[in-house]
Amino acid sequence: MSTTPASASSLSPAALHRLVLEGRTPRLLDVRMPGEFRAAHIPGSYNVPLDTLREHRAELLAHLDEDVVLVCRSGARAAQAEKALSEAGLPNLRVLEGGIVAWETADAPVNRGPERWDMERQVRLVAGSIVLATGLVGVFVPGAHLVGTAIGAGLTYAAVSNSCAMGVLLSKLPYNRGPRPDINTVIAELRSTS
Repeated sequence: MSTTPASASSLSPAALHRLVLEGRTPRLLDVRMPGEFRAAHIPGSYNVPLDTLREHRAELLAHLDEDVVLVCRSGARAAQAEKALSEAGLPNLRVLEGGIVAWETADAPVNRGPERWDMERQVRLVAGSIVLATGLVGVFVPGAHLVGTAIGAGLTYAAVSNSCAMGVLLSKLPYNRGPRPDINTVIAELRSTS
């Protein structure tokens, strides 16, 4: 769960905040899960979870003709969304450097909802609990510690590949899903603010 490095297609929180203050706010697509979005998001942003964006990118293209800034927690999912939309032919894409975490650190405005644990914290809780439990059980059951070893290997792979299977699994839980944004509603909102 690392941040995406700055690139030609990225935008710093300070630069985005300046655009907002000047009244030149680009389209802000937040590709996090609905629960994450409800907890904290940039005012005026649209929640289009990464899976929904990938599935409906052709429908979204017709309503994203100006500059678009993609937002997630740290920048990794937004970079994936940038790739998906670029492959579909949308040219004016940027990723918010450091995601909502960097935006909040810069003391930029945020709409807040009910407090929720972010995905990274949930992964740490589940992985740590499994390792702790299998370590304790391993005192009495030979080989139980290997489950913890497998979790450690998975976390190492997640860091190297910048992906997280446990995070994907946890995102499927009702706590993290919430109501999925209806693509027709998102498109209607995009159309009404054109």
